[in-house]
Amino acid sequence: MSAGMHKTLISWIGGNDLKATGGGESGPILSTLQAVPIDSVELLCSYPAERVEPYLVWLRGLVDVPIEAHYESLSSPVHFGEIYQAANKHLKRLAAADAQLSILLSPGTPAMQAVWILLGKTRYPALFYQSSLEQGVQQVEVPFEIAAEYVPAANAIGSDKLLQLAGQKVPVDAAFDSIVTQSERMLALKAQAQILAHKQVPVLIYGETGTGKELFARAIHNAGSRAEGPFVAVNCGAIPTELIDSVLFGHKKGAFTGAVADRAGVFQQAHGGTLFLDEFGELTADVQVRLLRVLQEGTFTPVGASKEHKVDVRLVTATHRNLMQEVSQGRFREDLFYRIAVGVLHLPPLRAREGDLLLLAEALLAGIGRQDPGLSDKKISAEAKNLILRHSWRGNVRELQSTLLRAALWCQGDLIYAADIDQALFKLAQQDSDIMSMDVSQGIDIQEIISHVATHYVRRALAMTGQNKTRAASLLGLKSQQTLTNWMDKYGIK
Repeated sequence: MSAGMHKTLISWIGGNDLKATGGGESGPILSTLQAVPIDSVELLCSYPAERVEPYLVWLRGLVDVPIEAHYESLSSPVHFGEIYQAANKHLKRLAAADAQLSILLSPGTPAMQAVWILLGKTRYPALFYQSSLEQGVQQVEVPFEIAAEYVPAANAIGSDKLLQLAGQKVPVDAAFDSIVTQSERMLALKAQAQILAHKQVPVLIYGETGTGKELFARAIHNAGSRAEGPFVAVNCGAIPTELIDSVLFGHKKGAFTGAVADRAGVFQQAHGGTLFLDEFGELTADVQVRLLRVLQEGTFTPVGASKEHKVDVRLVTATHRNLMQEVSQGRFREDLFYRIAVGVLHLPPLRAREGDLLLLAEALLAGIGRQDPGLSDKKISAEAKNLILRHSWRGNVRELQSTLLRAALWCQGDLIYAADIDQALFKLAQQDSDIMSMDVSQGIDIQEIISHVATHYVRRALAMTGQNKTRAASLLGLKSQQTLTNWMDKYGIK
């Protein structure tokens, strides 16, 4: 460090410092300032302001050095994560200003001292001082090196914030600018969606899970004439069958067991605005009939009510299912399909968005950094980018976002390496992920492969339908329950 550099002392304010205003001992901070040439002082305070402010007035009256105080609210004076976050934030700021850092270890708790040593030996090279009654003020030589600091960012972020970061909800103010792309196909879809936004026609959005269906729906709402009205989003696939009518149309008090008060359904909540029905293809035939009536007549009747309600909503639906195929197989009403599919947007999977993968990865990581300052300096290494390009991203943008978040939370330092991405990925079992890319030249057992695929999907269909063979056969595209039974016998499925 150059002798001409600006010398800054940083320290927590300790109990012995606050006691010094009453006379007697000077306290570690004043003692150090009287013994060591310092150009400026940065003090971190976890005590209440009413105790700290008189001390600051007293200290400034005794030393001719600029003193800055920063209040840091700690849930506990020995909470390593919170102490680390506070200390790292200020050391990072001072290091960026090219200050020669000196850290006074004495004030504060052992946890505070441990964090100072960790940061001062690894990330922000600093001189250490301690002050005691017995030996006065001394520069401390910490006689060991810490080879690599590994305090994951996850340790410094509160539980609520972690849940918020993981929740990755679409922002309320989502606009078409929020849709990051350079893919010609996606740019064309954005242009189509912007035109649809200014019409009042229903919009159907197709796409695999995680492709950004709600992002498009919100952008359509925000860009249209109903932007000042409510936007209500519902995942139809997550509503229990017995509650679907209540959720959509509301209910009157006493309409069924548990209906302890009147409740507005989502159509009523979205009146004057936009209703977004995600996983629309999951709705059963009887619900489809009731929805058709609302769309045709603009009226509905809450469960347990006798009076009809008029409603004015702009409907945006989304599904991962091929509804045309569902219509042809009799599982989705043709008249309802043509009602909702006026404006249709087919969102491509991420793997088909040429040139978007790394662009999106950088944008998503920057967004994570904006949500939490502890993650703001994370960057993706060249090897990690290559791994990102090689992965299939079956979960699309949502999988990419969650993978980058996990890698950012747990990587050592600010550079995300390929190993960090690899560790953060959810991988399918080898037989599942590589079933379409086996080396035929080495010989394969095609019967076993077919058996594996059939068993997997038959079990899933049965589980999804509560072991109802007729419905499971329909989901699997089989002609009858008997055909399904034959398959189960063939592949030994109980």
